[in-house]
Amino acid sequence: MSTTPSLAYVIAGSEATGGAGIQADLKTFQQLGVYGVGTLTCIVSFDPKNGWRHRFVPVDPQVIADQFEAATAAHDLDTVKIGMLGTPATIDVVSRSLASRPWRHVVLDPVLICKGQEPGAALDTDTALREQVLPQATVVTPNLFEAKTLAGMDAIESVDDLAEAARRIHAQLDTSAGPRYVVAKGGVELPGPDAVDVLFDGAEVTVLSAPKVGEERVSGAGCTFAAAITAELAKGADVADAVRTAKDVVTAGIRARVGAATPFDTVWQGAYTAA
Repeated sequence: MSTTPSLAYVIAGSEATGGAGIQADLKTFQQLGVYGVGTLTCIVSFDPKNGWRHRFVPVDPQVIADQFEAATAAHDLDTVKIGMLGTPATIDVVSRSLASRPWRHVVLDPVLICKGQEPGAALDTDTALREQVLPQATVVTPNLFEAKTLAGMDAIESVDDLAEAARRIHAQLDTSAGPRYVVAKGGVELPGPDAVDVLFDGAEVTVLSAPKVGEERVSGAGCTFAAAITAELAKGADVADAVRTAKDVVTAGIRARVGAATPFDTVWQGAYTAA
């Protein structure tokens, strides 16, 4: 007999060490009891011979479209996370694919920089993402740098600044299609002893805080956070509850971080257990 678990879909890149990207997304889905379906947009391989810099290879747009067609034909998908896209051509095919069918939730982790790209290409990608994908999102989860860039702010140095960034990003979303939410993440980069995130729903700001676990960024935290929101939404949670669970998942994963030969540790999704 077949089963019908909650389904969550992710459109994102591969990160070869397993710490981030679609690998982290699918592990997060599994940990939260959700069946994950994935479409690959690019392959990112850190180069251990060159300071662990990114090597970036995009997937052909037609192959992305083919994956999308297969995934959505096989499963009744209504909740999707968008991760690393990487090129204007990829953004174009993903944007058109998203617009081809209705979604209950589109969770956008707005990855604005890939270190394997030239500055001009990165700027073109950022512009395309803002124009084509950002308006379709129901939940957006920028980190501090992404929030500052999307909001057009020179600096974010306080929780009030973070809330203002969330408000400005929210103004760019298509609220005519229904409620939209921005979760701006302060993480370890915002001054103070706590890792603070703010959720803005178009009317109210909710502050979520947890003591920092060290002062260094941990690979996969942003991917895991957005994936956990996606999984909880797929199971029927409201956005505020999904964000709170995601905060707990990431905090537990950072505490149990996985070390490697890389100059950074990675989140361990398996550390989270529901209360």
